[in-house]
Amino acid sequence: MNKVKVVVAGPRGKMGREAVQMVLKTENYQLVAVIDYKNDGKKLSDLEGFHNIEVPVYSNIETCFQNVSAHVLIDLTTPEIGMHHTKTALTYGVRPVVGTTGFTKENLDELRAICEEKQLGCIIAPNFAIGAVLMMKFSQMAAKYFQDIEIIELHHDQKLDAPSGTAIKTAEMIGEVRESKGQGHPNEKETINGARGAKFDGMHIHSVRLPGLVAHQQVLFGSDGQTLTIRHDSYNRASFMSGVKLSVDTVLNLDTLVYGLENILE
Repeated sequence: MNKVKVVVAGPRGKMGREAVQMVLKTENYQLVAVIDYKNDGKKLSDLEGFHNIEVPVYSNIETCFQNVSAHVLIDLTTPEIGMHHTKTALTYGVRPVVGTTGFTKENLDELRAICEEKQLGCIIAPNFAIGAVLMMKFSQMAAKYFQDIEIIELHHDQKLDAPSGTAIKTAEMIGEVRESKGQGHPNEKETINGARGAKFDGMHIHSVRLPGLVAHQQVLFGSDGQTLTIRHDSYNRASFMSGVKLSVDTVLNLDTLVYGLENILE
């Protein structure tokens, strides 16, 4: 079987490093290049922590695809860069697998139109940890029976966006089955602004940022005389790689954009 040729964008980030190692360890994958904004023209082996990995480094994604044949782009950068990378990859017939949160609905609509025009697959996932995706699906199931819900997401203190993409996606999935409802006392007053967190369709979302954390989320459900808590914890970034691999294998057979790993799990 021919190997799947993969480009990784963002190899020096913690997620990017894990993705590079995952590609190298997967028998039917071949790492053909990486995208890094400040090491153009070097080999990956020139970067700290990548010994004996002789693949080219490009700072310009168009230059990369003009010189390297690839099937899949794994992008683990930022929303702005990820949007540019995704559009460029599709232009060159490369299927993107994107682990960046922060895409707007307009971004997704634009990318979906490009995918369908070119009949190419693209997967964008707020969270690649399969356990986290199951947490979201289980929360959606529970929301049919519990109307009062609060989401607490906890991440490392270097995370830029709040709330997390996973929390927003969880709230969106819950909103598909839950009628809008304001929660708490109708005359509730925050004595310190923001104490009750962000509001989403009547639910409350709380973001915690602390060193020592990686990625964690719990969804709390309340009803008369009972509560239910559904929680997922990622203790290291290797937890995301099974979902990245599943996405790479799946995107090769898609001809549209899929947003959320839950849509490709059986």
